[in-house]
Amino acid sequence: MDVALEKRQVERAYEFYAPVYDFIFDWIFAPGRAAAIRHLGLEPNDSVLEVGIGTGLNLPLYPPACRLTGIDLSQEMLDKAIERVQELAMPNVTLKVMDATSLDFGDNEFDKAVATYTISAVPDPVSVLREMRRVVKPGGVLVILNHFRSDRRLTGWVEDLLAPVCTRLGWKSNLPLTPLLAQVGLAAEEVCKVNLFNGWRLIVCVNRK
Repeated sequence: MDVALEKRQVERAYEFYAPVYDFIFDWIFAPGRAAAIRHLGLEPNDSVLEVGIGTGLNLPLYPPACRLTGIDLSQEMLDKAIERVQELAMPNVTLKVMDATSLDFGDNEFDKAVATYTISAVPDPVSVLREMRRVVKPGGVLVILNHFRSDRRLTGWVEDLLAPVCTRLGWKSNLPLTPLLAQVGLAAEEVCKVNLFNGWRLIVCVNRK
């Protein structure tokens, strides 16, 4: 599928999800989100980039002193994140509409970066991870929380079968983890299974430039 067409499909999907996103995704995926922010190992005054911040469900999980920049492709989702920032009174949060495949940030600008339930929802996950790696300082931490294609033959076959339908709904069901990291030049320092039925994987990488 053409990347531009798939990008527009993702935008439309999340415009549709915006009003009900919190209801659908909060309680089901909350354990993984909490684990992802915890694995960042945040220190006072760390600068953090969250790619695909959506409606800002992760915002209450960050320490108050954290300098957070959140980006998302959907203005509708960010509008809700802005409301959440105001409710939580978080002065060190910056939110921007931005394409994660072409980040408007300099090299080595952030101490850490995180993407929760985002990598399978973008048309070009390799470019997104490369950009995340580019803007994170050497030795910085990247945390990825996502569903990846199962290593089990039958489950993987089912995920491949469902892939065209899932893409139209806004995510990939059969994104393989190992080739993805290899293309970006990252290695998993830690892998944890989280959420219902351990169906999602939390990947911790160190940016060894």
